[in-house]
Amino acid sequence: MTAGRIALVGSGEYLPVMGEVEAWLLEGRPQRFVQLATAAAPEGASSLKRWHDLGAASAARLGAEQVVIDVRMRADADDPSWAEKIKGAGLIYLSGGNPSYLARTLAGTKVWSAIEREWRAGASLAGCSAGAMALAGYVPDFRHPRSGGVDGLGVVPGIRVLPHFDRYTKWMPDFAMRPLVTEVAQIIGIDEDTAFVAEPSSAPEWAFSARGRQSVWRVEADRRYRVNSPMSLQVNC
Repeated sequence: MTAGRIALVGSGEYLPVMGEVEAWLLEGRPQRFVQLATAAAPEGASSLKRWHDLGAASAARLGAEQVVIDVRMRADADDPSWAEKIKGAGLIYLSGGNPSYLARTLAGTKVWSAIEREWRAGASLAGCSAGAMALAGYVPDFRHPRSGGVDGLGVVPGIRVLPHFDRYTKWMPDFAMRPLVTEVAQIIGIDEDTAFVAEPSSAPEWAFSARGRQSVWRVEADRRYRVNSPMSLQVNC
């Protein structure tokens, strides 16, 4: 059994600009597009509806079936009926919002177990913005970068993700990112309308590369480097 493809996306989920990446994620898989807007649940019903509508439009463009997993709180994530609906997924996508809320809501639940099961059976797994941050090993708190974060879902455990990176760095200079840098994880910045993607591998480390309109960056204490060649990262599959 081989796990599916992975995409960590800086922004643009369900929009035409990232349609090519979403088509690639569904390629050769059941045309069943499973979507969780859980990260936006704290923003209320209108925000969730917006995400569900965007997801429906994306699924229609791709010719795929939209499957909404309407998990708004941890009790929902432990509801076996929602977990059951994830079966047969070709692509499972975690969209944007609050990354800490997303990680805390899904971790250790029936829904997250179902997501892991389908991904390990071959479904692609993607997270955009908050979703990308939550798929990492740790979700930092930008206001308190040395503490205050939460454990991520651990699919790509050795990284911390900074989405919307091009926008983020317009108002935050490199030195201000130093508190985010740690010896135990690599800091990965992903520009808007850009994905950091990997094909499955039998090895613990998969080769990730940038795909989309802009760039992916590795952030260190004194500088940042554009990722121009495949980067090996451990994947917990």
